[in-house]
Amino acid sequence: MQIKRTQAGYIAFYQSELKSITPDWFTFDYWQELGAVTGSSKGRYTTWFVSPQSIVPAPTAEWVLRHYYRGGLMEKFSRDAYLYTGLKRTRAIAEFSLLARLHEEGFAVPKPIAAQVQRSGIHYRADIIIERIEGAQDLVAKLAASEMSQEEWQALGAQIAKFHQRGVYHADLNAKNILISDHGFTLIDFDRGEIRPPSPKWQQANLDRLLRSFNKEKNKLPALQFNERNWQQLLAGYRKS
Repeated sequence: MQIKRTQAGYIAFYQSELKSITPDWFTFDYWQELGAVTGSSKGRYTTWFVSPQSIVPAPTAEWVLRHYYRGGLMEKFSRDAYLYTGLKRTRAIAEFSLLARLHEEGFAVPKPIAAQVQRSGIHYRADIIIERIEGAQDLVAKLAASEMSQEEWQALGAQIAKFHQRGVYHADLNAKNILISDHGFTLIDFDRGEIRPPSPKWQQANLDRLLRSFNKEKNKLPALQFNERNWQQLLAGYRKS
C-alpha cells in the first residue's frame, strides 16, 4: 500500500500505475464527464460502478466507488463526518488495508484499488474504490431468482469457515454482502472488519447475524429460496472445514 498526500488529506493506492490518482477520482462528476459510469447499486445510499479503462493503461475490470456514510443514531447528527483519531484508524484506510492483506493471501475478497481520507478540522470524510466482481450478484438477488444446490450451500459454509479460521471478523455478515459468481463466493463490505484471535463466541455471533439476515429477507420476500434445510447444509460445510 502506498500513501499519497493531498491538499485536503490522504490517498492510499495499491497499484503503482495509479500514482497520478487525484481526489477527483472519488467523485461521481469526474466519471460522468468521462462517460465512464456503467451502473449503480442502491441501498441507503448509492454505490457507483465505473469503467477505468480511459485512465488506466492496462485493460482492467470495472471499479466500485463507495462513499462512507454513517448509520443508526449518529446519522441524525452527521451524515458522513467521522472523528479523526489517526490515519490508520479511519474507516477507509482500515478497510483498504484489510482488503489488501486478504487479497494478497488469496482470500475471496474484492481487490482494493484506492481509498481517500479528506480532513476538515477534527473530522474526516472518506471514500474507497474496489474492483467489481465480474458477473456476480448478491445472495438475495440470486435466491430471489433460483435456489442453490446442496453443494453450493456447503461451499458457502466452507468459505465462511476459512475466513473464521484466519481470524477475519466481518462486522456486517449478511446475505447482501456475499456475492456469487462463476468463480464461487466473494465476501464484500469489510467496513469495521478486522483480524482478531479466533474465538467460538464471535464466530457464532457472526453466523447468527447471517441467519438473521436470511430470515429477514425471507420475511420480506416469501418466495426467497431459503429454508432451514439450506441453513443446515451451510453449517455442515462450515463444520467440515
